[in-house]
Amino acid sequence: MILSLALIGLAAGFIYLLVPHDDHAPDIKRVDYRVELLTARRAASYPVVAPEGLPSTWKATSVRFQGEESDRWHLGFQDPEGQYVQVEQSAQKRSDFIDQASQGGSGTGRTERIGGRTWTRYTGGRYDALVLEGTKGSTTVVAGTASFDRLTQMAAALKTG
Repeated sequence: MILSLALIGLAAGFIYLLVPHDDHAPDIKRVDYRVELLTARRAASYPVVAPEGLPSTWKATSVRFQGEESDRWHLGFQDPEGQYVQVEQSAQKRSDFIDQASQGGSGTGRTERIGGRTWTRYTGGRYDALVLEGTKGSTTVVAGTASFDRLTQMAAALKTG
């Protein structure tokens, strides 16, 4: 019986070695957001932002414009370290929008000048976030799992068309 158990263990080990293992995260497909950006810039009630000049190591992964939902603009990225960064913009009620975009974050009271604009840090939610309030009827949130340095890099790259 012990010999049978040992043979089964050897066979299972051999099969385990033959089966390919891929432990790294799947490669996320890069999306082209130019058409959606042009549509959003024409339809939104505020100046829609998008990054310019980011290195090619930043990969756009998701995009959508929901005009029926307070002109809500979303652009998602994977940063060079594989972390998630999103740009969210909306004319929705500020407090509700910030809570949704940061997934429960709270203002720290700490502000910083980025790209000539004053952004407020939010933490404590699922995402850390930088929030730019009161830009011609909209609120802009840069949030994600990335570090504040990466969020700052994204915020600095944002430009209107």
